[in-house]
Amino acid sequence: MPVHRSGLTRIPALVTAGAVLLAVLSLPGAAGATESAESAPSVPPRGTAHMGMGVAAHDGRGGLPTTRSTQTEGVDVSSHQGNVAWSTLWRSGVRWAYAKATEGTYYTNPYHSQQYNGSYDVGMIRGAYHFGTPDTGSGSAQADYFVDRGGAWSADGRTLPGVLDIEWNPYGDACYGKSPSAMVSWIRDFLDQYRYRTGRNAVIYTATSWWKQCTGNYAGFAATTPLWVARYASTVGELPAGWGTYAMWQYTSTGPTVGDHNRFNGTVDRVRTFALG
Repeated sequence: MPVHRSGLTRIPALVTAGAVLLAVLSLPGAAGATESAESAPSVPPRGTAHMGMGVAAHDGRGGLPTTRSTQTEGVDVSSHQGNVAWSTLWRSGVRWAYAKATEGTYYTNPYHSQQYNGSYDVGMIRGAYHFGTPDTGSGSAQADYFVDRGGAWSADGRTLPGVLDIEWNPYGDACYGKSPSAMVSWIRDFLDQYRYRTGRNAVIYTATSWWKQCTGNYAGFAATTPLWVARYASTVGELPAGWGTYAMWQYTSTGPTVGDHNRFNGTVDRVRTFALG
């Protein structure tokens, strides 16, 4: 019977490959390294961050607030909600909304048009927000990127000022590798450029515990910058230093229709006044 030479040449190759694999697996710590890699926490893809991404993990949950007729219900959305049922939200009493526009200088929300214009079309007062990543570019560069891609403001009574979402880094170090003073400088850079480009003061969205950790509880922005505070509890709790009150409060990430629900600290007429500037 003829010998098939191709089969004979494969056998030594397979034996050699198997021997190398066994040698690698027998090295000290090889199995542990595999287990460590498998158990390491996964880092989400860049661009997927959204408001309140780290609030529950860092601050926990403590119930829901009671009904208050002097506050106005709102929502915030990003790409993970996709196309939003705005008519359903309107019928449920939601009267204002924010849609994520951008992140860093590398990401634009592909659903921004449906979310930003869709909320407007059903009668809501709406705005856009930017997820800040101080480790990937300057504050001014990110403000420009935001304004140029959906974060601009107009005095039409239906457009809310842009928001800087500054909170725990979902991709690495909580404070983006910055000292408190460097973080304050980065935020100031963003706010100054946004005001230069639009004529409006942007809103800061943050959580008190992050603000204490990463800015040293800096109080210097409160005089000119409205606060949107995140706390999933029955009361808003302690505010970051300098702010005696808040404009908006994100009180849950498990609300109806879309998860993130908020309250504006005033009636819907106050929301309109806030939009006008």
